[in-house]
Amino acid sequence: MSSEKVVLVLGAGLVSPPCIKYLTDHGFKVIVANRTLASAQKITAGVKNTEVRELNMELPDAVSKLDEWVPHVDAVVSLLPYLHHVAAAKVAIKHKKHFFTTSYVSPAMRELNDEAKAAGVIVVNECGVDPGTDHMSAMRIIHAAHAKGGKVVSFSSFCGGLPAPDCNDNPLGYKFSWAPRGVLLASRNPAHYLKDGQDVNIAAGVLFENYAVHHIPELNLDFEAYPNRDSTQYIQEYSIPEVKSMIRGTYRNVGWCTTIKKLSDVNYLDLTERSLEGKTYGDLTAELLGATDGADAKVKFAEKFGLKADDRVLTNVDWLGLFSSEKIPSGLKTNLDALCSLCERKLKYAPGERDMLLMKHEFVIEYADRTETVVCSLIDYGIPNGDSSMSRTVTIPVSIAVRMVLQGKLNLTGLQTPIIPELYNPILDELETFDIKFVDRVEKVVPKSCISKF
Repeated sequence: MSSEKVVLVLGAGLVSPPCIKYLTDHGFKVIVANRTLASAQKITAGVKNTEVRELNMELPDAVSKLDEWVPHVDAVVSLLPYLHHVAAAKVAIKHKKHFFTTSYVSPAMRELNDEAKAAGVIVVNECGVDPGTDHMSAMRIIHAAHAKGGKVVSFSSFCGGLPAPDCNDNPLGYKFSWAPRGVLLASRNPAHYLKDGQDVNIAAGVLFENYAVHHIPELNLDFEAYPNRDSTQYIQEYSIPEVKSMIRGTYRNVGWCTTIKKLSDVNYLDLTERSLEGKTYGDLTAELLGATDGADAKVKFAEKFGLKADDRVLTNVDWLGLFSSEKIPSGLKTNLDALCSLCERKLKYAPGERDMLLMKHEFVIEYADRTETVVCSLIDYGIPNGDSSMSRTVTIPVSIAVRMVLQGKLNLTGLQTPIIPELYNPILDELETFDIKFVDRVEKVVPKSCISKF
């Protein structure tokens, strides 16, 4: 009987190659199951010790296929859309196999904790980049501060996957490497964070009116920063009940938030199904604004928002082609679909271009004799004509976790996220061998004697 460990990777999307390569490089056999067999074959071409299978989680036979395959593997990694994680995890737990994903813990996933413990397996979630190494790098500093008697009174964390500055050549400052729907719909999310001890709630639909501009000295560039969903849940998760300000959010290049907010205001993010056959983008924009045609729509758009002819938002929307005579592709059924189709073509990476992952935490930590401001940052770039930064930073951390478990170096069970030293220390240390390195620095120290004067 072979002692070779086998990992079933669900999903052959754009982030999967570094995961597959890491696992095979460390002696594991990898079975890649994907909705389209051709995509799985393309992803694994030339990669040793791999096998591909067809799996569509939306078909009735999906669970029966997993029931057939999972007993013969040692771990399951789900890189599927988050809606399918729980179904896959249930099968893994049923057959007493470890389960891993990079996505946020859902309430349904949390309910599997006791079952996983009873089965003697670990279920690792939030082990990518955001969520993932954002937790790891933060907890390393928080635990160190607590060990020295410090209190974390303020914590902020922002992250963004963006074009590298040398490849940032479109007016919106963004490029998509996969379907843009989720990124565009982010503007509709509500947000909740803590500021100076007070709860701050931002209603759905006005999130992109509530961004700040952050300067990143390492890049000498400004970025828009907006809050991401409910930051306050991490007060308990990070064990910092003393915190007075707590916010987690997203970075975008300057101009993004205002432009997308205006498109939302004219109903371009609407999900209502309708007929768009035969329409141009100018026709649709004119209809949404009560204009006669694309040229008139540009005038009406400027009037609606009080924009001058050279306003950045107006020129951005014009550049996208929303006032143009370009035909909306046949078969699209919502305003959002029409916008997504345009973004996929206009905001895409050209061959050889690279992306950038930007993350920055800032802590204010009170000690008995001083207050420190600590900054932790990561700036990582994709490899031209190779793996993107997003794919590396998302899937190498979870791959390291898989290796640790299968090699017997991590013996925990139940639901786990990488907020514990047993996970974050070895993962962060190994990431440095891939040149994915967080830089910590103390930016400011104020002695207690000075603080008392003010």
